[in-house]
Amino acid sequence: MTNSDYLLKAAIKKVTEKLNEILVEKIEEATNIAQDAPEILKKEFDNLKESIIEEASRMEKSENIKDNEPTDTFNNSKIKKALNEIEGINKQIDLLNKTINNQTK
Repeated sequence: MTNSDYLLKAAIKKVTEKLNEILVEKIEEATNIAQDAPEILKKEFDNLKESIIEEASRMEKSENIKDNEPTDTFNNSKIKKALNEIEGINKQIDLLNKTINNQTK
């Protein structure tokens, strides 16, 4: 065998060793990541769940505030009708009061 043959074989051997070393290292990294993945995913899911609950609570509070705000009652036809009836009753009471006052004089 010539010197160049030995150099070529040595180069192939060292490159193969280095590639095997890198491959084993990367497999170990992937294994560690795979072992940590469930915990990482659980933490992310818990964070997401908390933010969803916080947002739902904020939306509920916002809706409650909106529900408690005074509304334009005249837009509601039932309330408008009731107010008209009350006004009519008040007019009848006024007429009765005037009538009673005139009779007692």
